[in-house]
Amino acid sequence: MSEFGITASQTVGPFLKIGLAQGDQEYVVAENVKGALRIDGHVYDGQGQPVPDAMIEIWQANIYGKYDHPDDPTDAELVKSFYGFGRSCTDKNGNFFFVTVKPGRVVGLGNTLQAPHLAVNVFARGMLKQQVTRLYFSDEIQANSEDPVLNSIDDAGVRDTLVASKVNDENGMPCYKFNIHLQGEMETAFFDV
Repeated sequence: MSEFGITASQTVGPFLKIGLAQGDQEYVVAENVKGALRIDGHVYDGQGQPVPDAMIEIWQANIYGKYDHPDDPTDAELVKSFYGFGRSCTDKNGNFFFVTVKPGRVVGLGNTLQAPHLAVNVFARGMLKQQVTRLYFSDEIQANSEDPVLNSIDDAGVRDTLVASKVNDENGMPCYKFNIHLQGEMETAFFDV
């Protein structure tokens, strides 16, 4: 220990945009790709105020339910130039967006099929590590009712924090609304991983 004491702990922000935002990482696919959809959302703190310097990462399977990763053992088809990763930093109003495609269903524990979903990581100031959650799609009613991870959450209200609502198409592109609440009464369900 130095004469100045112990080094203070550090959080993951607030300068995420400087070191981690690169190019158009919000575009997992181009807007003109068949099946492209848009996800719009906001990040809010525990008082319901926008978080202007958060970063959201997504990781997803392709339309066939295959991850572009060597540990994915399925025989499903890979899609050329689809890596399933995106990153979006919030603006001054806490807004973020992604343009992607809806993933196919993937096999989970015990060979159960999971509903189409995105894995979501949230980085923000004041947090010692990222928060991990998922995004499901409101128009996948049957698949959502069968998803073992989604249904491991007993409280229906908490479960609903993981479901993105389909809203009016934006210029012919399906659009989903997904807000993330870091704390408080409307807190998004986060997973311990």
